[in-house]
Amino acid sequence: MFGDSLVAPGDLAASPFRVDRDRIVSSPFFARLAGVTQVISPGGAGLLVHNRMTHSLKVAQVARAIAERLLKADKSDLSEKLGGLDPDVVEAAALAHDLGHPPFGHLGERVLDQLARHRLGIADGFEGNAQSYRIVTSTEIRGQATIGLNLTNAVRAAILKYPWTRHGTARYMDPPPRGAAPTAEDPDAGSLKFGAYNTEVDDMVAARAPFAGRVADWQQTVEASVMDTADDIAYAIHDLEDVHRVGVLQQGAVAAELMAWQRWGPDSDPTRAGGAIESLRRQLHRKDGWMANDDAFTAAVELVRAELVDGLLARPFDGSLEAEAQVAAFSANWTRRLVESIELIGQPAVRSGHVQLSVAQWHEVQVLKFVQNRFVLARPDLALHQRGQARLLASLVEALLSWLTDPDEEERIPRRLRDLVELADTELPDGTPDRLGQARGRAVIDFVAGLTDNQAVGLMEVLSGRSRQLWTDAFVL
Repeated sequence: MFGDSLVAPGDLAASPFRVDRDRIVSSPFFARLAGVTQVISPGGAGLLVHNRMTHSLKVAQVARAIAERLLKADKSDLSEKLGGLDPDVVEAAALAHDLGHPPFGHLGERVLDQLARHRLGIADGFEGNAQSYRIVTSTEIRGQATIGLNLTNAVRAAILKYPWTRHGTARYMDPPPRGAAPTAEDPDAGSLKFGAYNTEVDDMVAARAPFAGRVADWQQTVEASVMDTADDIAYAIHDLEDVHRVGVLQQGAVAAELMAWQRWGPDSDPTRAGGAIESLRRQLHRKDGWMANDDAFTAAVELVRAELVDGLLARPFDGSLEAEAQVAAFSANWTRRLVESIELIGQPAVRSGHVQLSVAQWHEVQVLKFVQNRFVLARPDLALHQRGQARLLASLVEALLSWLTDPDEEERIPRRLRDLVELADTELPDGTPDRLGQARGRAVIDFVAGLTDNQAVGLMEVLSGRSRQLWTDAFVL
């Protein structure tokens, strides 16, 4: 089983999956990722840090390594029984998985979702994974038609980390798959994470049809599970390089947290050092009891303390060749360790996938992600920066919507924005209330989501009258 193709993985000259990969890489949406934030905004770091493109390239590299390792170890042909595992498919899916991420990373994703649902009345809102799927199936322009990238079923299915819609039935499962549950703050909003909007649901069903009876309806394909696991590894390991390089991950704070927990364990005071990681331990038991293990958690805390706190962070990054070599060695060793632990599972837990890290390494990834979430993403100075970005995106959406609805400007509306309105209108079912308003709203969201960080800033400067340039490279209008 190779999606909708009869070409075997070894037939490289004819493989449609390599064609898929090439189409993705040559897409303007992939080129845009070089200007989109990963964790730290590229424009403000002063150093070379990851952006969505370099992140995607590393995910692709890790995903291919995982696929090749699993194929070599799969003596029972389990991957074939589950629908197939092709390194070209997972590489292509990894390259495409972030195409829909908007300016300013996950902050932009949250802001556009709020605006889409509460300001524009779009029930599906906005979600980066669903936007990626929309791009490869409908909004990407090739030639004279808006037809998507015309990817194979296997690659489209492998892009689907969350193979359900926002208001699909996955969120009612007990327990729901990872990402399918709504947030406590907005329980009526549907799944927190989802893979396709209603406008692309038929395409999602078609892409997954070849895997029917092989994987559960709500379960990732094996190739999607490989890509998802590789994304987790890249986030946990490679993004640490950035926060170390720019000096925002301080050894003292991380050491105090981990060492306090090692001393007090479950008795850690939730308001003092050690309390936050104890909360993580309890959360893992509550949400992921199928995998949570206290001995493995304790060992993971010790390993991260030894190799991250006493190792990588022991010496501030100074840009020297020695410092670069230390970062490279840390990333390479950890990536190798995690990739070599991965297993193919026939009957995974609901909140897992067919491709899993071993128990020890799963806990290590959770602790590494905790370090970034606690000591980087929760910093007040980052929050200050992000609040400004959130206001910028909200102002940009309002300015573009106002432009679209100005009767005196009908002939001067940007051509791409006009095309997106026409596309959104054709997707809406007959009888949709305020059809034109809905189409305009989705078009504005698609338009803004397709900008780089700098294009969003530059375009808002022009629309607000703060730019003195008559012509701008903020965006090709």
